[in-house]
Amino acid sequence: MKNIFEKLKKEYTRNHPRPSFGALELLKYIGPGLLVTVGFIDPGNWASNFAAGSQFGYTLLWVVTLSTVMLIILQHNVAHLGIVTGLCLSEAANKYLPKTGSRVVLWSAIGASISTSLAEILGGAIALNMLFDVPIQVGAVLVTIFVFAMMFSNSYRKIERYIIAFVSLIGLSFIYELFLVDIEWGEAARSWVTPSVPEGSMLIIMSVLGAVVMPHNLFLHSEIIQSRQWNKQDESVMEKQLKYEFFDTFFSMLIGWAINSAMILLAAATFFKEGVVVDDLQQAHSLLEPLLGSNAVVIFAVALLLAGVSSSMTSGIAAGSIFAGMYDEPYNMKDIHSRTGIIISLGVGLLIIFMIGNPFKGLIISQAILSMQLPVTVFLQVRLTSSTQVMGKYANSLFTKILLYGIASVVTFLNILLLVSFFTDVKF
Repeated sequence: MKNIFEKLKKEYTRNHPRPSFGALELLKYIGPGLLVTVGFIDPGNWASNFAAGSQFGYTLLWVVTLSTVMLIILQHNVAHLGIVTGLCLSEAANKYLPKTGSRVVLWSAIGASISTSLAEILGGAIALNMLFDVPIQVGAVLVTIFVFAMMFSNSYRKIERYIIAFVSLIGLSFIYELFLVDIEWGEAARSWVTPSVPEGSMLIIMSVLGAVVMPHNLFLHSEIIQSRQWNKQDESVMEKQLKYEFFDTFFSMLIGWAINSAMILLAAATFFKEGVVVDDLQQAHSLLEPLLGSNAVVIFAVALLLAGVSSSMTSGIAAGSIFAGMYDEPYNMKDIHSRTGIIISLGVGLLIIFMIGNPFKGLIISQAILSMQLPVTVFLQVRLTSSTQVMGKYANSLFTKILLYGIASVVTFLNILLLVSFFTDVKF
């Protein structure tokens, strides 16, 4: 009987691993947050940050700080949903919302993922054009094929490692370029924590803020975090996992803050100093060469290519998670529903690039769609995480509810203003 019990115990331990929580084990929890970080160092952020730095110098660095704080709170909250329920945001919506309502919400999220993929593929295509003079549409096809190959030929954990490596290379690229310029660190430090709204800067402020909190990232984080199946029957393990998740989120968002800040610092120290306003990534590429030399230009383009490829993959994963959630399934690269979501997101995004033809117009359309869908996803998340039916004792406290709804309202309002600005002559 004792031998049978020992065998059963070993079998249970193998199928329900208990994480250890030593200092070195903490490193095993780094990963989900870094995949989310890719979403807010994508080509859209590059354009916003270079516009901010070239037009207003160091002044708008505080916007990166504020948006990162807001993002940490929202991503931390949606990660709790995945840990506590074992469901991603899509699965939870499918389970706890009326069928018709959940379908409307989730198909709108698929639309947001498509528009995100459009922008990410376009960013990679622009980078190929910078490096090799490849036509934008041809470059878009090449980026899409490469992303499909990466996603369909590698396991999820391998893709995670590739993306983390890409994020590291992007960060190192900007560190290299910062060494080539003279940064006024005292002024930069003040600007990081001192809000200032120069005349004519409101649209840029909204662009930087609006590009950080993205619908697909909220679905993505809840999916990635719940895919790490620890034994949820042990409450002490649950508590530790919740604690270490915050470390992962905070650490990863801090890296995103540093990379976005580096873009503004680089633009401020080069373009603003020379009185040059940048409103296009290809323009930034061409203008960097006489200021920093050819090495910096190549590194800039390579970093943009890495950003486009890695963010395309995370957008595809998010779409696979959303589509699979409609069928009460977790994301699984081998499953037909997850694969269908990926194909819809990347494939339709690529087709739209061919229909538009104008890269700048493509970025505008993608941002407009994100602006319209964002309120749906954010308020869905807060509703679910505030429900005791969904979260049990881990449901949001009254203070957390007020904080989250406040952030959701501010982010939504800014995105609506950004959307209006695209289609009117209104200046904020």
